[in-house]
Amino acid sequence: MKTKVGVFFGGRSVEHEISVISALQAINAISKERYDVIPVYISKQGKFYTGEALLEPKNYKDLGALTRRCTEVYLRPEYGNGRLYKAQKSLFGKEYVAELDVVFPVLHGTNGEDGNFQGLIELTGLPYVGCNTLSSANGMDKITMKMILRESGIPVIDYVWFTDKQWVKSREEMIASVEEKIGYPAIVKPANLGSSVGISPAADRAALVKAVENAKQYTTRIIVEKMVTELKEINCSVLGSSDECTPSVCEEPVKSGEILSYEDKYMSGGKGTGSKGMQSTRRQIPADLPAETTAQIQHLACETFRVLSCEGVSRIDFIIDGATGEVFVNEINEIPGSLSFYLWEATGVGFESLTDRLIGQALRRKRELNLKTVSYDQNIFSLGGGIKGGIKK
Repeated sequence: MKTKVGVFFGGRSVEHEISVISALQAINAISKERYDVIPVYISKQGKFYTGEALLEPKNYKDLGALTRRCTEVYLRPEYGNGRLYKAQKSLFGKEYVAELDVVFPVLHGTNGEDGNFQGLIELTGLPYVGCNTLSSANGMDKITMKMILRESGIPVIDYVWFTDKQWVKSREEMIASVEEKIGYPAIVKPANLGSSVGISPAADRAALVKAVENAKQYTTRIIVEKMVTELKEINCSVLGSSDECTPSVCEEPVKSGEILSYEDKYMSGGKGTGSKGMQSTRRQIPADLPAETTAQIQHLACETFRVLSCEGVSRIDFIIDGATGEVFVNEINEIPGSLSFYLWEATGVGFESLTDRLIGQALRRKRELNLKTVSYDQNIFSLGGGIKGGIKK
């Protein structure tokens, strides 16, 4: 029998549409000879749907009409239960539409890439592709990620961080901290978003205030980094596990302004062409770098993947300071746009082979985890004796 793969995408995220594009690309790349693919779309309202209509990109122009053509479903947070249950039960027939063997999340950003979805799947006990709950959460939050990387000796750009409430209560203090520790120009980012959403440069105090006000629309945690003015951005994907991983070739995306924008990433494929996710980005592959710089970036990419305990496929984004030649890790994308398949094709791994490896790794990880002890058979309540402190009725 074929392995039943549930591909989950969409979600309550500002990266919703990009997730849809990435997922449809992945679904088309999964071998239909080896796997039965069940698409599961998570709406912007957080409801789950499945159905054949989800496989046609043009249907996403009208999301209301699309979901009406699909079946609303849900997963029970019940260990050992991989069924997709119908939200509206019928008098006849099964109460579920499919029974999944493995979950393939293609969810970008909040509520999908940050560990929340992975936590739900952990409760079901289903094997799933990619980073676990902890590594997803650590990698998604730029502040936590940089703390871990700096502690591990991996170079990151100097930064200051604060919460939206700190900004409202102590704005002048936060501004003074930025000016003392970072200076201008700086770059302001929401701590837990991707796809360049909510990111703004700040050349002076007025621009800093405007940039923070923009970022806090999206998040409660804000990071301000020193801006590298002679900037070269380089990306490298990593495939495998924290114990055994392989880097891809490097790429240099082409930006239209000071920073690589959402439009640069997803809408630069030419007028009228439509977005193809990260495949739309104008880029140079392989990046035009000295061999020793390429090797350094690939090494740091694998080290980042390792210290964050990642699995599956990720993309690590780097900044090279043209003035000094220093290389810094900028961020990690644990579920990268288009799954970075274009980097792996350039490395000699086809898209179908990439998805096959990811599914196989998810199943292998589950087998290994099943060998670990998670609870004791012995019940301490059967041993007699009281409970320290007593129990009040």
